[in-house]
Amino acid sequence: MSFFWIWDFIKPVSEILILWVIFYHVLVFFEGTRAFQVFRGISYLLILFLGAQILGLDILNWLLTKFFAISIIALLIIFQPELRQGLARLGQQHLFSIALAESEIVAIIEEIATAAYKLARQKVGCLIAVERETRLQAYIESGLDLDARISSELIQSIFLVPSPLHDGGIIVRGNRIVAAACLFPLSDNPSFSKITGTRHRAAVGITEHTDAVVVMVSEQSGEVSAAADGRFIPVDNRERLAGILKDLLVSDAKKRK
Repeated sequence: MSFFWIWDFIKPVSEILILWVIFYHVLVFFEGTRAFQVFRGISYLLILFLGAQILGLDILNWLLTKFFAISIIALLIIFQPELRQGLARLGQQHLFSIALAESEIVAIIEEIATAAYKLARQKVGCLIAVERETRLQAYIESGLDLDARISSELIQSIFLVPSPLHDGGIIVRGNRIVAAACLFPLSDNPSFSKITGTRHRAAVGITEHTDAVVVMVSEQSGEVSAAADGRFIPVDNRERLAGILKDLLVSDAKKRK
């Protein structure tokens, strides 16, 4: 009898904790996207709905019940890009944890960092996407197949005008540049200034749809930036850029192993 009494107490607590963990991870997943703002608004409505039930506000409770009943289709439409992104990640292989040793990843990072800062000194724009877990095949197909071993010199030659491949971005898979002149989706994050350049929006845009890591050089200012998870990461110098890439690629590979 005492066991059932204890379980009656533990059961609702366990359900609350499980729901809280799920709710937290959903918020983290949608953070930085348009859907995040909508999801936060719905969260407030859920709190209001629970309050109405506790306080016995029958009319408000009835209205909110009807609202949630007809909002499922609307939510599927609103969250469609994020749901597609999440489903696309299921079953993907962890590229760096399987294909490359840590020393190889570090060597690739050094080549990318060297190329980025050499291009930055000349104020030559570039866009480099490094594939991780989510395959970038759709973006590879938008460009031109290259399939060449990555090197600083090759990256520079691609982006230096008048190279026919300098427009768009390159995609790195493993230790190879698989494609150049690729088109990346532009971010429509409302927090960006209207004067934010196309290259900046493309750098963040692809990281909103995938888990790729992007290195970008601004043609106007010569500034080097990194982007991941739908946001820019401040970069002060070459060492900082290499450190960011190591944190995202090497550390992530160790964790997945």
